[in-house]
Amino acid sequence: MSAPNHHHIFIVTGPAGCGKSTVAKFLSERYGFHYIEGDDFHPKANIEKMSNGQPLNDADRWDWLIILRDEALRNLKQGHKGVVVTCSALKKKYRDVIRTARLYDDEDPDVALHFVYLQASLETLLERVGNRKGHYMKDQMVKSQLEALEEPDEEEIEKLKDCDIVDVSGTPDDVQRLASGVVDKILQKDGMHITGAL
Repeated sequence: MSAPNHHHIFIVTGPAGCGKSTVAKFLSERYGFHYIEGDDFHPKANIEKMSNGQPLNDADRWDWLIILRDEALRNLKQGHKGVVVTCSALKKKYRDVIRTARLYDDEDPDVALHFVYLQASLETLLERVGNRKGHYMKDQMVKSQLEALEEPDEEEIEKLKDCDIVDVSGTPDDVQRLASGVVDKILQKDGMHITGAL
C-alpha cells in the first residue's frame, strides 16, 4: 500500500459492546496505523465511577476527550502516518472536541479526521457486554450510553463529511468488510493505492 497524502486520525465510535476495539485493531493492522485504546486513558475516577454503575457526565468526559485528541496528535508528530483511536464519542459535542485536533496541530496542517460510527441494537450490545469477563461495563451502563447517544446527523455526514456509519449486526467478517470499505474510500480519495481490498 502506498502512503496517503494526509496524516489521518480515524476515531472508531459507538456505545459499549459495539466492537470498537476489535474493529480499530483490525483497521490499524490493515493500514499500518498506530492503535490507541481510548479506555486506557480514562482517569482512575472515571473507571471507578463506571465500575460502580454510575454513568459518566459531560464534566467527566472533557479531560478524557482532550487527552485522546492530544495523544493522537502526539503520535502523528512522532512519525506515524495514521492513527486509529477507540472512543465512544456518544454526543456531537464530544466529537466536536476531537474535531478541534485540526486547530491544535500547528506543525502539520494536513491532519484529516474521520469518525467511523459502529451502529448496533440494544439487544446486540447487551449480548456482547454480557459475554465479557471482568469488564467494568455493566448492562445498566450500556442502557445509559444509549440514552445519551446522539448518532451522527445529516450535518456531520453530508456537510462536514467526516462521519460514516457501519452496521455491526453481521458477522465479524461482514463488519471488517464494511469498516475497511469506508476507510479504503477515504484513503483512495487521498491518493493512497490500496491492494487486497476485502
